[in-house]
Amino acid sequence: MPIVEPEVLMEGAHDIDRCAEVTEQVLNDVFNALKLHGVSLEHIRLKPNMVLPGKKCRTATPDEIAKTTLKVLNRSVPAAVPSINFLSGGQDPEEATSNLNAINQMAKNAPWQLSLSYGRALQQKALGVWKGAPENIKAAQTELLKRARLNCLARSGKYMLSDERT
Repeated sequence: MPIVEPEVLMEGAHDIDRCAEVTEQVLNDVFNALKLHGVSLEHIRLKPNMVLPGKKCRTATPDEIAKTTLKVLNRSVPAAVPSINFLSGGQDPEEATSNLNAINQMAKNAPWQLSLSYGRALQQKALGVWKGAPENIKAAQTELLKRARLNCLARSGKYMLSDERT
């Protein structure tokens, strides 16, 4: 299965509109290349960035990120693509989960499954708890399970920030 991973980084001072413009162009170029090479879109996994402002720009709310990300995806990603698994792209786990939740709340009729690629957004806290020490394995596993559960809630648009405390 081809994993297609175009990423526009959130480094820099660009605003969310500039990220949207660049992300849309990148996705259009990627899908043109996939078509040119005869790649079956029904069998890929797309791992793009969410549309985010740069780290040196003002922050955006999860609703702004969701609205802008969905606009770009609707304009760029064919419905034949079965799954979009977002890269966390420098977001902390809570941000990535909140943004995924907002995207799924707004994407009720999206043709794709929308989730995270489960890199940093799933593993970061568990690795921080583990620290390579055998005595921390159980606590790290508990943290990993918690983050997976929270991302599962976000995948269905049912995550709440208060879930972080449970």
